[in-house]
Amino acid sequence: MSLSTHLLDLSLGRPATNVAVSLTRWAETDWAPVHQARTDADGRIHSLVPEGELLDPGTFRMRFDTAAYFTVQGRSSLYPFIDIVFQLEDAQAHYHLPVLLTAHGYTTYRGS
Repeated sequence: MSLSTHLLDLSLGRPATNVAVSLTRWAETDWAPVHQARTDADGRIHSLVPEGELLDPGTFRMRFDTAAYFTVQGRSSLYPFIDIVFQLEDAQAHYHLPVLLTAHGYTTYRGS
């Protein structure tokens, strides 16, 4: 199973670069760390799965550190971070979860 994301800043009309994103997995009573990365110059993280590892099906959370991103730009924002909680069910599938971001809102969907 593979997992990627793409973060686009709609208010600027460009990718959100150098944003820290962490991936955690629900482990019965708490979130367990899986991996962390930063968006590249195109606002992408091509893989949130540690190299050489596979994700088993389960419930996961991607956390985007949006406060740091907006602070660097000198802009305020409503959301200090964005948590996307989702279930991965098909061990053979590729999951792509883009986020469209503004300082006061966001949306996400399953991409291809």
